[in-house]
Amino acid sequence: MTTKSLTAPAIFGTGFKYLILALLGAWMLLPFFWVFSASLMTSAEVTRQPPPLLASAPQWHNYADVMKAVPLLRAYINSLLVSTLQVAGSLFLSSLCGFGFAKYEFPGRDLLFMLVLGTMMIPFFVTLIPMFYIVKQFGWLNNYAGLIIPGLVSAYNIFMMRQFIVSIPDELLDAARIDGASEFRIFWQIVLPHTGPALATLGTFNFVGAWNAFLWPLLVVQSRSLFTVPLALNSLRTYGMEAQFQHLQMAGTAISVVPAVIIFLALQRYFVRGIALTGLKG
Repeated sequence: MTTKSLTAPAIFGTGFKYLILALLGAWMLLPFFWVFSASLMTSAEVTRQPPPLLASAPQWHNYADVMKAVPLLRAYINSLLVSTLQVAGSLFLSSLCGFGFAKYEFPGRDLLFMLVLGTMMIPFFVTLIPMFYIVKQFGWLNNYAGLIIPGLVSAYNIFMMRQFIVSIPDELLDAARIDGASEFRIFWQIVLPHTGPALATLGTFNFVGAWNAFLWPLLVVQSRSLFTVPLALNSLRTYGMEAQFQHLQMAGTAISVVPAVIIFLALQRYFVRGIALTGLKG
């Protein structure tokens, strides 16, 4: 009797916590479920008020129709290329900068690091016009360089990599220097392998951000052959005729979330660990 009386409240409390978590998880997944459901509806069902939760008769041809209506396959390739190159370049440069701030002593280091952090407080729209002007002067409008290069540097990425790298023992790096390793070799073969969780976390954030980017590609790209997925789906909008294509937009949206979901599921273990450990670094 004593054992049951002691464990019953604990079992009830644990079950209640899992119930709350399940309900919250279902609530967060509801928009994804409705997007998939709406992708199988007719245009009349999507625009109905209130909208139905399920399609009365699944319209699987919506996926083929959206591929015909806009160059979605080409946009998919463009988004994959831009997102992959931007993430790879950003992780490399951010890791390199974080390594410098964490492990090198030089005059003005702390002030420079504070200035880098200070740029996080500047809204994107404040720098939008100057960045567009710079890109135009370099001749990067309407090409891949204009889509990729401006997103290669991020103050948040530098901060996060610095937080991880500062915890790597200096003795480990000094031992490598004694063995004759160059500074770049120390960075590449010793520092980077220890920052896997941080790289996975930033890679997930950056990929999703680059994949979903809309405003910047809209400004620098005019050719349909360079459209990313958000631009291709936006091209379905025609003044006065938006309702006719909303079901196709939903079908395209359902297709577009697949890469981001795959990236998150593949890196979930490292992503969670990176979020948990970043705040513990000094």
